[in-house]
Amino acid sequence: MQTHEIVRRFTEHFVGAGHTPVASASLILDDPNLLFVNAGMVQFKPYFLGQVPAPYPTATSIQKCVRTGDIDEVGRTTRHNTFFQMAGNFSFGDYFKAGAIEHAWNLVTGDVASGGFGFDPDRIWVTVYETDDEAIALWKRIAGLPDERIQRRDGKDNYWDMGVPGPGGPCSEIYYDRGAEFGRDGGPVVDEDRYLEIWNLVFMQDERGELSPKVGHPPIGTLPSKNIDTGMGVERVAYLLQGVANVYETDLVRPVIARAEQFSGKRYGTNGEDDTRFRVIADHARSGVMIIGDGVTPSNEGRGYVLRRLLRRIVRSARLLGVEEPVLKAFAEVVRDEMSPTYPELTTDFERISAVVEAEEEAFRATLSSGTRIFDTAVAETRSSGQLVLPGDKAFQLHDTYGFPIDLTLEMAAEQGLSVDQEKFTALMLEQRTRAKADAASRKQGHGDASVYRAVLDTHGVTDFLGYTEVAAEGSIVGLLVDGQPVPAAAEGSAVEVVLDRTPFYAESGGQQADTGTLRSDSFTVRVDDVQSPIAGLRVHRGVVTNGTATVDSPVVAEIDIARRGAISRAHTGTHLVHAGVRGALGTSAAQAGSLNAPGRLRFDFTSPSGAVSPTQLAEVEGEINAVLQENREIQTYETSMDDAKRRGAMMLFGEKYGDRVRVVDMGDYSRELCGGTHVGRTGEIGLIKVLSEGSIGSGVRRVEALVGLDAFSYMSKEHLLVSQLAEQLKAKPEELPERVNGLVERLRDAERDLEKHRAEAVLASAGTLAAQAEDLGGVSVVAVEAPAGLGGNDLRNLASDVRGKLGSVPGVVALFSGDGDKVAFVVATTAAARDKGLAAGKLIPAFAPAVGGRGGGKPDLAQGGGTDPSGIAAAIQKLREAVRG
Repeated sequence: MQTHEIVRRFTEHFVGAGHTPVASASLILDDPNLLFVNAGMVQFKPYFLGQVPAPYPTATSIQKCVRTGDIDEVGRTTRHNTFFQMAGNFSFGDYFKAGAIEHAWNLVTGDVASGGFGFDPDRIWVTVYETDDEAIALWKRIAGLPDERIQRRDGKDNYWDMGVPGPGGPCSEIYYDRGAEFGRDGGPVVDEDRYLEIWNLVFMQDERGELSPKVGHPPIGTLPSKNIDTGMGVERVAYLLQGVANVYETDLVRPVIARAEQFSGKRYGTNGEDDTRFRVIADHARSGVMIIGDGVTPSNEGRGYVLRRLLRRIVRSARLLGVEEPVLKAFAEVVRDEMSPTYPELTTDFERISAVVEAEEEAFRATLSSGTRIFDTAVAETRSSGQLVLPGDKAFQLHDTYGFPIDLTLEMAAEQGLSVDQEKFTALMLEQRTRAKADAASRKQGHGDASVYRAVLDTHGVTDFLGYTEVAAEGSIVGLLVDGQPVPAAAEGSAVEVVLDRTPFYAESGGQQADTGTLRSDSFTVRVDDVQSPIAGLRVHRGVVTNGTATVDSPVVAEIDIARRGAISRAHTGTHLVHAGVRGALGTSAAQAGSLNAPGRLRFDFTSPSGAVSPTQLAEVEGEINAVLQENREIQTYETSMDDAKRRGAMMLFGEKYGDRVRVVDMGDYSRELCGGTHVGRTGEIGLIKVLSEGSIGSGVRRVEALVGLDAFSYMSKEHLLVSQLAEQLKAKPEELPERVNGLVERLRDAERDLEKHRAEAVLASAGTLAAQAEDLGGVSVVAVEAPAGLGGNDLRNLASDVRGKLGSVPGVVALFSGDGDKVAFVVATTAAARDKGLAAGKLIPAFAPAVGGRGGGKPDLAQGGGTDPSGIAAAIQKLREAVRG
């Protein structure tokens, strides 16, 4: 039974029983406790907790899940997977234990012709929570199971929760006996390889706290109602019903391995180490595509780091199988083709998915090229010193300089029979983070001790901020610091920090850049370059004394740069409008995640669980917010209570801390937000907002960049000039340019294809000349030469095959090398007669590959590889000759 058929039968079984079908949630949900969705119940969690009324009494779903705790075990065993599908049925206060058991039993053992899975009832075993006598009685009554096939287990095995605070409860698991050939008698408590779990029925009734009932801690309460949450492993059921040994051989996963076999020339099931690599590729390819499909991109933290690790393990595994060419896009294509019947978005969004994997592979290949040489050197040094532990500073260098994740270094070291000094590595990482935090703090606090600022605050009180209504104001210097230390005076040329009792200067906050300007007195001037608030209530002006000597207690006139303030205020107000427009287009999930308001430009970051914003949506948002500018709406700012702001529907930013009194920036029904920044008086003062770009910047977070006011006008003017110049150059109207440019591009592609065709013909034309140069080495005709530079793997393979064909039926070996910069590609081909003499192409490569700093592999008739040292080609050819001679 095919996997998509299993999914169909499961869904139809429960829909027929009155359950509402619910689509799989994204792998990325707004749950701070979860990196990825790891169970079918996650999207229903608010219903189980009673936070939101369930819109239906029962539901069913096929949820895509990712669990990352066992990444290192994936491939080494056939039981661990990162991505899997969990089929589930859910009851929100409707049926409980009896209903869950009856539904599951009917589907699992139901006749295939009637829509069931057709499992033999006599091979079904179940486990129950150790004190759940009710469940035991129900299994006997509903399924007729005998006592010996019902086993009690403790909370570790038969209590379920998410691993974090939330809903949970005792459970009953359904197992299938695979037969005596798979292990010992005695049921699941004896052997979980023979007795395979396929379905977990959770009787959801408890709320767990920080400590889990799985290990004996009591729940902190009961749920508002008794609920059912079940999870059936689709892949496990698939491999049982398909009669294969494990999930890697099922219909949706085996095709990825088949593609890897084509790339490598190796066969799954013939070599233990290679089989591990095939399984890593198959599992991680599925996980990677599904994660990218839900909007995650590779990065160095959080979900992005997990994705990066998965993709790079694929590339690494492929290289260990002897594959040097790019592979990620090809594997992603297989996943798309196999999974899209259930997840059609993989097809519609594949252009973005393939772009992500190609970019990551290109980056990692560069990392591997440089870092592997350093790693090999470190391994050689470690062994020569008689040690079996790779030094932690070497692992840190690989991470810090070459981008090698520590887990990759650990894997590579283990392959060489070495361990890594992780304690030293961790210490060096901690030192680096500490330095980074100190640097960041120094940029914000000017190397000053916070206690110094605290002393000023305690003595003189908070800085009175006048900047909402004033651009210049009189004040007095109450604090003066040089190099982070208080001083009574600072001479001309000194870099200073100045604290005033009152100021119109806005301190950098909430994404809005700080004001700049001057502090003037009769005897000195301070140029203000930055304003920060190192502790709440204090504004610190940072700059340089440009003339005279600044002194404490001096009166000054503080004047901001009015043009800069105006430009920043237009940008900040524009950010509010962009926020409102994006939220209106995408829904409430599009929440602000960061911003930058600078003179003439803005940057707005927002959460987007659904992925990219379409160009059409973006254009509509831009048009909408510019229409609001034309309306020239009045912008009101006022202080009110938090309760009143909520009643007015003011938007509050996630993660921000607000007091009882808040400041509201109100543009009527279009935008109403809590904000402490500076803004224009009417929307028309902004002039124009031009959106430049929108793209992903991390896991579930996207960024819009835009120009504001005169900067936007200037940009559009330059664009208009460029379009005019192109139209004149191409003798076309502006509206005809896309078609005309497309035509030029197509003609260029045709020309490139013609050139490639002629180049390939020229390469193959040299086959006869090369075959004529064959030398006899112990009765074997050998063609071992350096081919023209820059030939890729395909060209070399074609040429080597052609030369081999011209050698005829004699024993023959063809080895071609092609250098390109700091890279080498090589191919070895053998005739049938040569193979009869024991000369296999794949086995010849280890004899000469080290000479060019490379490796490779393949089949007996054709093998290939690559290296990093073109200067070693001559030596490699000599090594090949010696290997042929024997």
